[in-house]
Amino acid sequence: MLPATEIAFSAYAVNDMARARAFYEGSLGLKPATVLDLPDGQWVEYELGPHTLALARVPGWKPGPDGGVIALEVADFDATVAALKSAGVRFRAEPFATPVCRMALVFDPEGNTLCVHQRRPTA
Repeated sequence: MLPATEIAFSAYAVNDMARARAFYEGSLGLKPATVLDLPDGQWVEYELGPHTLALARVPGWKPGPDGGVIALEVADFDATVAALKSAGVRFRAEPFATPVCRMALVFDPEGNTLCVHQRRPTA
């Protein structure tokens, strides 16, 4: 077996690409890096530092709340939560703290779970 060297991308399935893009670009402020119209679907990638988050509308792959979850690190957790609430974003889990971070789980418009996250400063 060949060893993996990195995560190439994380992806979410979507049914309505326009609605999903409105959320990821409008509510979260992400900028698309790659937009592909495929013969039987669509693919959009957002570059986040050295990582890539993709949205895919392809046959046989359906969105849902219990699949994988990506956690987006934010600089101002409280302001991000307030902005999401004022935009009417549905929360799966209200903000909570752990010994190492603060996070909240929200639904994207397709029903996928997304984590908004802020690490605690290290001492």
